[in-house]
Amino acid sequence: MHNRSIPAFLFFLLLVTQSFSQTGILSTGVKGVIKTKKGEPLPFAAIVVKGTDISTISNEEGKYQLDLKPGYYEIIFQYLGFKTGQKAFTIENRMETFDLTMEEQAYNLGEVRIGNKGEDPAYTIMRRAIAKSRYHFLQVESYTAKAYSKSSFVITDLPLEFLYKKELKEMEKESNFKKGVPILNESVSEVTFRQPNSYKQRVIAARNSQDKSFANANQYFLTSFYQPEVVKAVSPLSPRAFTYYKFEYEGSFRENGVEINKIKVTPRSYGEGVYRGTIYITENLWSIYSLNLQTVNTGFNIEIKQVYSPVQGVWMPINQQFHVNGGIYGIKGKGDLVISQTFSKLKVNPAFQADIVVVDGKKEKEEARKIGLSSREIKSQKLEEVVSKQKEFSAKNLKKLMKEYEKQDLKKKEEKGEDIDLNFTRNDSTSVDSMAGNRSMAFWDSIRSVPLTVAEVKSYNRLDSIIVMKEGTQEQRDGLIIAKADTTKKKGGSDFLGNLLTGHTFRLGKKSPWRLEYVSPLLGLQVNTVEGWVLNGGGFKLKYKKGSQPKKETDEIHISGNGVKRYTVRDPGTWTFSGLTRYSFAREKLFATGVVDYNWKQNAIMMSGGKTVSQFNAENPMHPILNSLTTLFLERNFIKIYEKNFVRLDFRTSRENEHFELKANIEYANRRALSNRSNTNPYSWIDWKKRTFTSNIPVNEELADESGTRLTDKLGQRALTVGLSAYYKPWQKYRTQKGKTTFYDDDSPKLSVSYRKGIDVFGSDVNFDFVQVGIAHGFDIGVRSKLSYKVAAGAFLNGRNVQFPDFQHFAGNQFFFQYGDPVGTFRMLDYYRYSTSERFVEAHALAELRKFLLTQITWFRIMGIKENFFAHYLGTPDSNHYGELGYALDVGIRFPFRVEVANSFEGFKYKHTVFRIGTTMNFSFGKK
Repeated sequence: MHNRSIPAFLFFLLLVTQSFSQTGILSTGVKGVIKTKKGEPLPFAAIVVKGTDISTISNEEGKYQLDLKPGYYEIIFQYLGFKTGQKAFTIENRMETFDLTMEEQAYNLGEVRIGNKGEDPAYTIMRRAIAKSRYHFLQVESYTAKAYSKSSFVITDLPLEFLYKKELKEMEKESNFKKGVPILNESVSEVTFRQPNSYKQRVIAARNSQDKSFANANQYFLTSFYQPEVVKAVSPLSPRAFTYYKFEYEGSFRENGVEINKIKVTPRSYGEGVYRGTIYITENLWSIYSLNLQTVNTGFNIEIKQVYSPVQGVWMPINQQFHVNGGIYGIKGKGDLVISQTFSKLKVNPAFQADIVVVDGKKEKEEARKIGLSSREIKSQKLEEVVSKQKEFSAKNLKKLMKEYEKQDLKKKEEKGEDIDLNFTRNDSTSVDSMAGNRSMAFWDSIRSVPLTVAEVKSYNRLDSIIVMKEGTQEQRDGLIIAKADTTKKKGGSDFLGNLLTGHTFRLGKKSPWRLEYVSPLLGLQVNTVEGWVLNGGGFKLKYKKGSQPKKETDEIHISGNGVKRYTVRDPGTWTFSGLTRYSFAREKLFATGVVDYNWKQNAIMMSGGKTVSQFNAENPMHPILNSLTTLFLERNFIKIYEKNFVRLDFRTSRENEHFELKANIEYANRRALSNRSNTNPYSWIDWKKRTFTSNIPVNEELADESGTRLTDKLGQRALTVGLSAYYKPWQKYRTQKGKTTFYDDDSPKLSVSYRKGIDVFGSDVNFDFVQVGIAHGFDIGVRSKLSYKVAAGAFLNGRNVQFPDFQHFAGNQFFFQYGDPVGTFRMLDYYRYSTSERFVEAHALAELRKFLLTQITWFRIMGIKENFFAHYLGTPDSNHYGELGYALDVGIRFPFRVEVANSFEGFKYKHTVFRIGTTMNFSFGKK
């Protein structure tokens, strides 16, 4: 086990530990402990100096410290569910001590009465708040915030710990990781926000109890519940909220002249994708006052708390907390993250006046009718013009106004050539101070706005001890170098043998752009009934990469949702020269192929040729490794292959994330049919009495005479073929930055068209023209629910001479393990039975549902389990309307498998039922 390796899921929680803060080096102020009447500490309480941008939070023990210069201050103490406290201080030349006992908030139900036929008043409050959510989200044009974040994560349980006790001890010594000991992370940053989605951070200081590297930013930070979704769950302020939540009014209270409504949020079905808890909404403004919401994600419980405070008349989140606990694969842990922010330079969009009134059209129908705006009035005016004429809007009209405002704003930016983002994805950019990871403990004591707990101090002390050990005397470091050198020498022989068996890449000079890769033939070891045991793919690859030595990287690091990016030299192109072999032991034949390919930007051109074997379906519906396993242990030989001598040229050009792709190829091949070995017993290790290997000549309805005898005259001849295909996503979301447009990976409609032609020149025996069109699309139909479909149709416009490899084949499957595209792959279709040289129509649909039958039970939803329904149809002249209907349980990331039951139909009559185990990950595993 690597001395810094922590199970992958920990990085998800460790990333929920990063970055923001305030500065100040003072020795006077106020400190103390915040408790309840029962004497229990209140962790992460917000402490704000009224009229300033100074604030802090209490630690897990309820302790706080506020560094202030001498003077007069009014300090506000806030904690969710407790009455806000306020205290005036005159600070002199010392640290004052003030311990506060907070009282629980009392709620007033007033004269509200909820009858059996009446509507809970929470609904009219939430309708107003939802209508104004986009308004609040767009209200702030920009701001600068100083922020401090602190996280603590601890592993509480590890599976089969006795198997790697030694490695755990090494990890403890090397990287300060130990079960039960908190992993700490602190960061002080200056954050600059600009609409619609730009977050720039300057990390002033960062410290981690495992090492001194800085903490990365994470999209959990500064999450806004005014957005429709937060952490892949529907926000209670989403336009779709009433579909997923029930709301209950639990009373109100007044604070500093503002009435606050307490609303209980209850999901109609709890599980992944929804929240439960409490949200507090300010009366008349309909903004968030605070919230305490919980959700689950992949079996982890996530609790989010936010406390807001008015800044220049806008309620902004000054305190955010994230608490995570749970486990996966037997590894359990819990983590806490708290962020304290102070805002400055806040700029409010003048079009978004705070005093507009939202009228609930459902409760106040007559009033809403009087102030209603037509679609023409909304579209023909700017937002500033509309709000200057009237202050009251119906909830429905306000939603339309916000939508129209964003359309007009987008159009204005496009006309000006400004940056735009149709997906509103957060654009995080982080620059790190050169001293951020090297701040002294004295610096942290002066700048830290939250006192450390006793356990946290111990964790940092452990790290400091490890650093001292690592940075020992010169003699100790020299001894370590010698020890490492000796170890390398001892492993030299085993490394050579390992490289021989698994392959190796050789650098041809330290600064050379050339690399030589040795590919071991053992990696392609396989068996089939035609060739027996086969060593495939062994040989050499010589690679040349222009500009292989990058220039020095800048000190600035850019962090986005896709990870950390650094400035490097753009790849100008790569050449690869390959010579690979295939050896059949049973046939005692050695085949060789040569490949030359050149890749640049998003283009590729490849020339190949030689002698090899190929599956009749060039998409390789069955991987040779899986076929080897079924051959040896199940006495089932699924792949059908033929031999060919060929020369081929391929070209491909594309845009990122499948926005556009164009492929072209031309091939001249001499094809020859192959038969099974006369004795196939050595290739079946288990004798299944009722099974026998099938012929290598595929069974196909079109290649059979009246008696059902298979015809083989179309399995081998010379062929010159040309292929052209194009894919395009016309409605794909994109972003434009500095004049460059990039496209997002989404499920927008993907259109496709392809053309293949067989040309009877230069001795070629084929003559055909084939055209195919198709569409693939996926869209959300609810929380964690999705509908995907694929439809394709094609025909041989000219079919004078079509060889079987040139037939239109389909994505069949006869193996119990289902892999590849879960939408477009049949579950039990014979690989070649309905392949056609005439025409076809195929359609596929997959519905992924968060809640249907078994998922009515809450446990299934908490575990992230979904139910799937799928349907497949194939129409060819001989398929007799072949169809499949099936049901599956998708158990998600915790266990990346899907259990399926599928039924087949022919002529709309039931035929068979099979069970399949599939993977939830769409990997090709050998498919093209």
